[in-house]
Amino acid sequence: MWLLREHESARPTPRPDAPPTHGAVASLGHGADAGPAHRADASPGHGADAGPGHGADAGPAHGADASLAHGADVGPAHRADASPGHGADAGPAHRADASPGHGADVGPAHRADAPLAHRADAGPAHGADAGPAHRADVPPAQRADVRLAHQADVITARLTGHPTPTDSSHALKTAYDLEADSWPHAVFAELGLPEPLLPPVVRPGSRLGEVCAAAAERTGIPAGTPVIAGMTDGCAAQIASGALREGSWNAVLGTTLVLKGVSSVPVRDGTGVVYNHRAPDGSWWPGGASSVGAGALTARFPDASPAAMDRAASAHEPASVLAYPLTSPGERFPFLAPDATPFVLGSPGSDTDLWAALLQGVALTERLCLDYLHHLGAPLDGPLTFTGGAARSPYWNQLRADILGRPARVPEQTEPALGMAALAAYGTGAAPSLADAADRMVRIRGVLEPRPARTALFADPYARWVAELERRGWLPAPVAAHARARLNLDTAGS
Repeated sequence: MWLLREHESARPTPRPDAPPTHGAVASLGHGADAGPAHRADASPGHGADAGPGHGADAGPAHGADASLAHGADVGPAHRADASPGHGADAGPAHRADASPGHGADVGPAHRADAPLAHRADAGPAHGADAGPAHRADVPPAQRADVRLAHQADVITARLTGHPTPTDSSHALKTAYDLEADSWPHAVFAELGLPEPLLPPVVRPGSRLGEVCAAAAERTGIPAGTPVIAGMTDGCAAQIASGALREGSWNAVLGTTLVLKGVSSVPVRDGTGVVYNHRAPDGSWWPGGASSVGAGALTARFPDASPAAMDRAASAHEPASVLAYPLTSPGERFPFLAPDATPFVLGSPGSDTDLWAALLQGVALTERLCLDYLHHLGAPLDGPLTFTGGAARSPYWNQLRADILGRPARVPEQTEPALGMAALAAYGTGAAPSLADAADRMVRIRGVLEPRPARTALFADPYARWVAELERRGWLPAPVAAHARARLNLDTAGS
């Protein structure tokens, strides 16, 4: 979150080396819900080097407060798979470790004289003639000339030359009520936050303005290019998967596992494990983020060759042990258990046996996620799409389809920048709906069919694994019972 000074001009950050881009620009806020899958220090392997947007919450490699505007043909300096700092030639203003306002090489976006992008902890303006609104004893959030802004809002303000509304996807992260389509004014008033602090909110895909002349000169983006309200990186990745029609789901497997789907109504979850984004067309995108994933593989086998280990793992179906491959303590989905820890039941016969158990453990968790969504009444009868760094493993893709007992699609390109390009196309009227725009732009590389004999092999391991989670007090009994009742069914809502 940032605080913006309303009365100052929204001059864009100088980027003399920025490549020209053409077409509409949709904003994407990295870090709004980003996570370990994008850590700058992630080791290579299954998903460890997944690009931004392929994690529940895209991550520190882009900085907790970094932002980036993506267009349909964004250049190398802003590539979705760029290394920390958004490209080899990116200035210090976008470095993941940059400290705003400190150091001789601090980029223009964080300079003391920057006209916009004042951080929440930025000090008051200095000067002999500073009025009461700028006094040192007035908290920034309570100054009359300041308003809340998300990372993407800072970029769109610089592109258009004026403050812009925020999109409801980012606003969800700062307590915007998507069902009431309103800020929780009473709650904010109790916190002492003034009404002018809150920006107007629009749906993703709404037109925010055009690239101004000053921004065009500094970025190379043609003046007059439409600027479209974007979404958080997890939603951008979902758009890039093409999972946009009711009942369809996107499973993003990188360092951790994320599932996002589409429903005509919000999916209610009293535990808060599953929450909903609001789509541009008014439908709902329920989802959740688990702490299992490929990070468990790289932590246990940092020097292993994933492809070689995958080939050897095929001889261990099922493995001789059961594994719950959390990447860190605590679970968020398909159940809430802050005290959950990874475990292996039994003694593996070899490293490849353990590798196989970890692969299978992730897939078993994925199955439980879908069973939990079915328990909540979420529609699951649409196509399932695999994305994320782990989707580069043909063996793991097929194993997951077998354990889930349902077909799975694998797209050619899954970077979130593609999702923002589709959103920009929809926002400028190039397609009648966002789903239509994605249908034209997302290409499916292949569809994996489950092998019934292999699915049957994992029924007993799944039942024992669910029982162990329940025994440890992490998985609620009604959810465990629901999963057991669906042992002989697929996970497509049957």
